[in-house]
Amino acid sequence: MELLESHTVLPLENPVRLSEYVIGVFNTITSRQGMKKAIKKGWVMVNEEAAETGRFLVGGEVITLFKPEISSDQSIAKLKVEVCYEDDYLAVIHKPAGVLVSGNKLKTIYNALPFNLQVSQQVGALSRPAPVHRLDFPTSGLLLVGKTSSAIIALSKMFEKKTIQKTYFAVAIGKMEKEGFIDLAIAEKQAETNYKVLETVNSERFEFLNLVELKPLTGRRHQLRIHLSEIGNPILGDKDYGKPGLILNGKGMYLHASGLKFHHPVSGEYLEFNLKIPKKFSKIFSHSN
Repeated sequence: MELLESHTVLPLENPVRLSEYVIGVFNTITSRQGMKKAIKKGWVMVNEEAAETGRFLVGGEVITLFKPEISSDQSIAKLKVEVCYEDDYLAVIHKPAGVLVSGNKLKTIYNALPFNLQVSQQVGALSRPAPVHRLDFPTSGLLLVGKTSSAIIALSKMFEKKTIQKTYFAVAIGKMEKEGFIDLAIAEKQAETNYKVLETVNSERFEFLNLVELKPLTGRRHQLRIHLSEIGNPILGDKDYGKPGLILNGKGMYLHASGLKFHHPVSGEYLEFNLKIPKKFSKIFSHSN
C-alpha cells in the first residue's frame, strides 16, 4: 500500500479513542464512517501497527493513512456504469440494479468507480471517488459521488440539511390513495415520505399495480420500502418487506432512483438529473415513458 498521509498525535490531557481523534485529522478521508471503514480495512496504522478503533491515544503516537490497492480483478474493471455528470469535485452515475454500492464484496460500485471516473486534480483529491449516499442492492438509479474530501463534507452536510432532493419511481401492490404523506418512524427515528400515484392498472395476481412517484424527506435505511409496506402497498419484487404469497421472483425489485436536484457545493450551479423509468416498469404501464 502507498502512504497517503501521516500525523503525530498532539499532547493530550486525557486519553482519547482513536476512532474519535482521527475525525478531521486527514484530508483524504474526513467522515466518521469513512475513517471507521479505513481502520477496519487495515489502511490506518498507529506506530507502524494495525490500528483498532477502541485504542486509546495518549499523545506522541504516529498515525499513518495508506492508499488501498485498486484491485486488478477483471470483473470489476469490466463493470461499466453510466456517468451522467462528472467534474473535478463530484460525479453522478447511474447505478445498475443487483450491485452493492459498497461493502465486503469485491464487485461493488465503490471498487468500480476508479475504472469509470477521472482522477481529480484538485487539492484534497480522494485516492478513489466515494459514494455520498446509498442505494440498496436491488435498487437502480442516480447515485451521487464525491471526488475530493471537501466535496464529500459539503455534500454530506447538504443531505443533513435536506437541500438535496431525490425522486424515486416504484411499482406498488394493492389499492392506494392517489397521493399521501407517510410519517412513520424507522428505528425510532423520524422518517417522512411524500408519494403520488401516477398510474394504476388491474392485475389478476396482485389486484392492482401502481406506478408511484416517491419523494423522501428523510434518508433512513430502507425508508421507501418500509413505508410502502407499512401502509399496505409493498413494492413489487421486494423480498424483505413484501406480503407472503405476493412476492414476485426473478425480475428484481421495482424501485428506481430517477431524480436528483441540488446546487453544486463549489460553483453553486443548480444541477438537475432525471432518468427514464426502466423498461420493466413501462411494460406494466402503457402510458409511462
